[in-house]
Amino acid sequence: MADKNQEIGGIHFPFPFPPYPIQKDFMAELYKVLEAGKIGIFESPTGTGKSLSLICGALSWLRDFEQKKLQAEARLLEPGSGPTSGGKTSLSSSSSCQEPSDAPRPAGEPDWVTEFVQKKEERELVERLKKQEEEETETLLRLSREMLAAETGSEQLECGEEELVLAEYESDEERRASRVDEDEDDLEEEHITKIYYCSRTHSQLAQFVHEVLKSPFGKETQLVSLGSRQNLCVNEDVKNLGSVQLMNDRCMDMQRIKHEKSRAGGDKPKRRSQKIQTSCPFYNHEQMQLLRDELLLEVKDMEQLVALGKEARACPYYGSRFAIPAAQLVVLPYPMLLHAATRQAAGIRLQGQVVIIDEAHNLIDTISDIHSTEVNGSQLCQAHSQLLQYMERYGKRLKAKNLMYIKQILYLLEKFVAVLGGNVKQNPSTQSLPQTGSELKSINDFLFQSQVDNINLFKVQRYLEKSMVSRKLFGFTERFGVVLPSLPASQNRNLDGFQHFMKSLQSGPPEDSLEEGQAPAPRAASPLMHIEAFLAALTTANQDGRVILRRQGSVGQSSLKFLLLNPAVHFAQVVKECRAVVIAGGTMQPVSDFREQLLACSGVEAERVVEFSCGHVIPPDNILPLIICSGPSNQQLEFTYQRRELPQMMEETGRILCNLCNVVPGGMVCFLPSYEYLRQVHAHWDKTGLLARLSVKKKIFQEPKKASQVEQVLVAYSKCITCCRNTGGHLTGALLLSVVGGKMSEGINFSDDLGRCVVMVGMPYPNIKSPELQEKMAYLDQTLPRTQGQLPPGKVLVENLCMKAVNQSIGRAIRHQMDFASIVLLDHRYARASVLAKLPAWIRDRVEVKATFGPAFAAMRKVRFAPCAPEVLGLNWASHSLFSLQFHREKSHLCLV
Repeated sequence: MADKNQEIGGIHFPFPFPPYPIQKDFMAELYKVLEAGKIGIFESPTGTGKSLSLICGALSWLRDFEQKKLQAEARLLEPGSGPTSGGKTSLSSSSSCQEPSDAPRPAGEPDWVTEFVQKKEERELVERLKKQEEEETETLLRLSREMLAAETGSEQLECGEEELVLAEYESDEERRASRVDEDEDDLEEEHITKIYYCSRTHSQLAQFVHEVLKSPFGKETQLVSLGSRQNLCVNEDVKNLGSVQLMNDRCMDMQRIKHEKSRAGGDKPKRRSQKIQTSCPFYNHEQMQLLRDELLLEVKDMEQLVALGKEARACPYYGSRFAIPAAQLVVLPYPMLLHAATRQAAGIRLQGQVVIIDEAHNLIDTISDIHSTEVNGSQLCQAHSQLLQYMERYGKRLKAKNLMYIKQILYLLEKFVAVLGGNVKQNPSTQSLPQTGSELKSINDFLFQSQVDNINLFKVQRYLEKSMVSRKLFGFTERFGVVLPSLPASQNRNLDGFQHFMKSLQSGPPEDSLEEGQAPAPRAASPLMHIEAFLAALTTANQDGRVILRRQGSVGQSSLKFLLLNPAVHFAQVVKECRAVVIAGGTMQPVSDFREQLLACSGVEAERVVEFSCGHVIPPDNILPLIICSGPSNQQLEFTYQRRELPQMMEETGRILCNLCNVVPGGMVCFLPSYEYLRQVHAHWDKTGLLARLSVKKKIFQEPKKASQVEQVLVAYSKCITCCRNTGGHLTGALLLSVVGGKMSEGINFSDDLGRCVVMVGMPYPNIKSPELQEKMAYLDQTLPRTQGQLPPGKVLVENLCMKAVNQSIGRAIRHQMDFASIVLLDHRYARASVLAKLPAWIRDRVEVKATFGPAFAAMRKVRFAPCAPEVLGLNWASHSLFSLQFHREKSHLCLV
């Protein structure tokens, strides 16, 4: 395609073809947001070229920004333009900056009073610190005495077992002293200004990379794709571990061995009898540097990156990270950007950079999910048993600080099991609980109830992170299996079942129990790894999270879940560091959630937020959105939880679909609130004969619950529509019964004949009785201001969650400029002003509210989807004309019974 240069507002935007007017507006507004350093919420429906608009708009700004920076540097280098040219001004401003400014004191308070209060506070602080230090010293000495008293001789370890023993744990002061060397190692290539683009899935990222290649910037942009080890690792031994956590830990172990070898130099190599001591052949710095240069030379997607890594015998995971400093465009998945620890580990620096978050309609939920975590009773008991056995075997070789922290972790695990109603010394699967149900606690209340409020969780978290005890523990259990600690005979008799349970967790299912063609389940990671995330979550501020205690039957089935209530606490760092942030998506309505829950709570001023929403590129006549308030038998359509299961409501829904099937060609997609309701409706229609009447015009398909069966159903659905179009007959296509929020409501395109009509049955409100949702509603009611005459923030959240799900589902049909479809919303509540306002603008502006079914059906029969002529677009519209003609000529009658 030829490069079509666009001058918009004096800015040059290269584009691969003449852009739509809405694309011009999109790029111009995006450029302004990046230039002014603001936060932009951009909505551009699917089919309007959103990806290309993002690419060409953002990279045009980056091009101009770099040119301005070079020009500014050139001016500084010109004679007479140095910092001494404005000597007096510079000196005066410099000296004024150096003068200390006294902090304002309360009016009327004498200096001696202020000084007395300050000294008193300082003395109290010193005394508290001394007392704390004395207590810690006394604890360490006591542990040391216990070790010396128990020690009867140093046990000889087996070959290779030294790697499992924890190294001496450095104190914070010692770590600060050694940080000088770390800083020297950290002096790497300076990071240039770049754009971080992130999306939900790797397939969406790959599609974006291909769009970059098709753009005018494809040959000149230095782009790097980031991913997890699961996607980028080329070492088969590591990939076969299955679990992401195990892959991460195995990779880190292999690197450590590589570093130890290089440090040993010419020393005699140690004996190696365990496979765990093997270093990774792909972790070669010279080859990874070559791979980095190759990545920056030409744009490559993730598959090409992996293939290149295999060919060059270099690790793509680390090779891509080496390329980050010099890259202009970094493509990465959500968690890598939104999780601070992952961001730091990947070497991502957001200071002064631009972040674009695409497919951001679920951004708030994504942040909450990333930082919420759950551990069950089985994991707690297993971790306690493993760690206790580890301490018994290596206790004589561990330093006092290691022993102190291990005992604190054991104490935490014991108390967490106790708060669930169990005992760590008994089989969790056989410990039945007298009371079941969910209990929701604040973080502080949970810590008090668990009797662990006297332990500094911040220090325990740092210890777990720095000592890598979970990795050592996994190596220990891999080598020796699960061995129970020695207990008195009276207790051992009660632990036979527990020992059997622990062994069953390690061994996994027998080979003959696997179905044919089914791959064995990935090996389970150490349970302490999951507990680390839970302990880290407990360091969240008390008001920003909750802990849910779920007691279900036995201790093993019960769990502790951390629920993040305030995602802004993690998003605030991104907003604070970045120059500009763009939140984009095909459907961003309702945007009030982004403004209030995410941006306002992150400290973003309202003036810094810019909203941009563009219409669709389709002609107005190519879409018919209808709100139908009553059915063919004048039954009011209100699919509340109490009414939707009534027989008359299910029958009325069936009659409406029968009528629509008579006039709509090709494929129809009907979304229902849940899988259970889909099952009930299907069974009722089968019983009353409505299913047979539907099958006369459309073949019926149902969305499967298993993700592995989705593709099979979609292929059969597509083949049926194609066959009906080619052969004719009484069947005019297919009807697909789907679920809102299911596997077909996001990420799947029902374009052209696959979705000529989308029907939404009812309003899919979330379960209001959910403890998590109730707590979130209460939190918002307390945190966000309430506007007079509006619903409370908690109820607004429920309505917004419903409408986000609706907007995602009904957006499946119109996917490109030539597409046409009708959208039918079955529920009189859609006609409310507050609900209508939360539909996408391109649908809201064209929606028609029909109080009765007769006028709605007449509108469906009379509508003519008449897009612009095929020759204007330069595309083949043969199939469109055929189905449009079939749609107009369909002879059918209104079905009332």
